[in-house]
Amino acid sequence: MNRPSVSAVAVPLLTCLATLGTLTVWTATGNAGTPARLSVAEGRVLVPSGPEATAAWFTIRNTGGADDVLTGVTGPAGHRAMLSRTVDIGRNARSMAMVSAATVPAGGALRMTPTTLDVMISPPPRLAPGDRLTFTLHFRHSPPQTVRARAVRPGH
Repeated sequence: MNRPSVSAVAVPLLTCLATLGTLTVWTATGNAGTPARLSVAEGRVLVPSGPEATAAWFTIRNTGGADDVLTGVTGPAGHRAMLSRTVDIGRNARSMAMVSAATVPAGGALRMTPTTLDVMISPPPRLAPGDRLTFTLHFRHSPPQTVRARAVRPGH
C-alpha cells in the first residue's frame, strides 16, 4: 500500500490555509464589498407643455460597494412611465430613445436630467408648479423605492 508523503499532503493543506487566511483578512477589512445601498431624493417633473409626454428625473445615490441597475419605473395610475434617453440624430436635432436599464454605480450616483436620462410620462398628467407625483423605481438587486417628484416649469 502506497502512503502519500508528508510533503505531498502538507503543501496543498498549507496553501488552502494561507488562502483562507488571506480571504478572511481581506473580508474583515471591508475589501470584499457591500451590497448596493440606494437612496433617492425628491425628484422633479416638468409641467407639461404639450399633450404628448413630459419628463421626470431623479438622483439615485449608491453608498454601497456594489453597482445596482435601475430597471424600470412605475408612475401615476393611467400614465405610462418609461426610462428614456435624449440622443443626437444630427444637424442639431435630438430624439428620444427608450432605455431598458441604467447603472447606479457603487459609491456614486445616477443623475438623471430632462436632457439626458429621464422618465418619460405619457400621456402627461395635469400639473401646476409645486404639485407632486409618486413614482416607484425598480432595481435589479435592491428593493423598489417609492419617491415623489415636484412639478416645475422648464428651466427650473
